[in-house]
Amino acid sequence: MRPYFTSRFTKSYASAPPEIQRAFDRKLALLLRNLRHPSLRAKKYDEARGIWQARVTTGWRFYFTIEADVYRLIDLMPHPK
Repeated sequence: MRPYFTSRFTKSYASAPPEIQRAFDRKLALLLRNLRHPSLRAKKYDEARGIWQARVTTGWRFYFTIEADVYRLIDLMPHPK
C-alpha cells in the first residue's frame, strides 16, 4: 500500500499543530504496515462513500479511502466531541 495526499489533506496537515503533524507521521507508518493496528482504531466512517476514519490522538482524526493499493488521504481534523 502507498499513500496519496489530496490537496485538502495537504492543507489540513500544514495548518495542524507541529505535534499533531508528528503524531500523524507515526500513525501513517502504522497504517502502511497494518490497517488493523490497535492504536489506529480504524473504522468505516461513511459506508456509502467508502470513507474510513483513524485516530491520530484522542482529539484528532484522519480520513481516507482505500482504492486498489492506495490509501487516499482526504482530511486531518480535530475530532468533534
